[in-house]
Formats: sequence, C-alpha cells, structure tokens
Amino acid sequence: MSVELDHLRRDALPQVHDSRLRIVTRWLGRMNFADAVALQEKIVTQKRSDPTLADTILLLEHDPVYTIGRTPDQTSLRGGSHLPHPFFQINRGGQATYHGPGQLMGYPVIDLRNYGQDLHKYLRWIEALLIEFLAGIEIEAQRREGLTGVWVEERKIASIGVGVRHWITMHGFALNVCGDLSPFGQITPCGISNVAMTSIEKETGKDVTVAAAAVMMEKLAAQRIGHLQITAPEPLRL
Repeated sequence: MSVELDHLRRDALPQVHDSRLRIVTRWLGRMNFADAVALQEKIVTQKRSDPTLADTILLLEHDPVYTIGRTPDQTSLRGGSHLPHPFFQINRGGQATYHGPGQLMGYPVIDLRNYGQDLHKYLRWIEALLIEFLAGIEIEAQRREGLTGVWVEERKIASIGVGVRHWITMHGFALNVCGDLSPFGQITPCGISNVAMTSIEKETGKDVTVAAAAVMMEKLAAQRIGHLQITAPEPLRL
C-alpha cells in the first residue's frame, strides 16, 4: 500500500463538481485494489469528521483481483487455492467476483444520512444508473427479480456490492466494458451457477475503452445523484 496516498494522482484528477448536489466525480485511471480500498476508507473517515464534505464517486480500473464479501459461505470461491490473481475479503455484501482490466469500477462514497438512510433505495439507484448508462449506448439492460446487479437478457453485465460504515457507503459497482472475461470462469460469480458474463464490447461489437465509459458515467452520475433525495409526500386533500 502506498504511504503517499494523499499525493496519489491528487493533482492530476479530472473532476466534475455539482455544488448544488454536493457530488464530486473523480477518474483515477488504473489503480491497484488495496490502494483503492485505502482511499475509500480515508474519504469515509474524513466525511465522518466533517459532514459538510461533498459526496464522492471514484471511477477507476483495477489490476486483476478476486474479492468476496464478509460471508461465512465462501463456496463461490471454489476453494480459492487455484485462483490466478490476488484475493481479498472486504466489507461489502455478496459472493465472489472478479475485477480487472476492461472493467469500469464505480465507488460512491455517499453519506446516506442525507438521503433517508435507505440502503435498499441506494442499491436500486445504482442499478438505475447503470441501466440508464447502457440505454445511452443502445444496450437494453434490466434488473432480475431477487438478484442484485444488471443484466442483458440472461447475461450479467454489471455486478453490485456495497459496504456501509456509519451510513457512509463504500465499494459499489463493476461494469464490464471490454477485454477478457475468462477469469470469471475460475469462480461462481456472485454465487450464481452457470451465469454467463457479458460486456459492452460483446453486446455492441464495438471497441469501447474504460476511460471513454468513465467520461460518460461522470456526467450521468453527477446528474442523477438527486434521485437519491427523499421526495416529500403530497399533503392529504380533505
């Protein structure tokens, strides 16, 4: 883990800042998993100390890694000793998944105390964000009943796993943009047997880069953060 985390890409980060909704979106490029977790933890700590700090969405791409949530059931790892890349157990929900080049990672660090402390609504917001993003590039995606994530017919294109500390979120989503999906074959992705993984590249047949996808997601996420806000009920008419 870098001991100069404060300096890591700090000055070079493009940022989109909506002061009205207090959301900052940061593109980090390629970043190893341990440093990304440390950066999230640092932001969470800062936000606990200073609730006025803007919410943040980190967008990045990882070196190959496998992760699993804090669950006693680790059968989705298929034992784990055969895995060709590093493995981390982290404070999110869910079973095993793979992250690597060609995947757009989105890590929102959002204080849900400002949004009604509704984790279910937060998960649905991430799914809606991904579905709208994909619709913008002519991929018809949807939710599947009882399963977290985003699908194109029976194929999974995005995984979601979140952690919450003192109502401040960590981790988030992994959107398959391009590249090699074969590392998913080493595990049972998200604990779903015989699931077919897909990507934007596979669905459209077009060359798409993670950096280009990040630019699109930056704009959309900044526009849609307001959808987390609580809508006041209409007054009763007597």
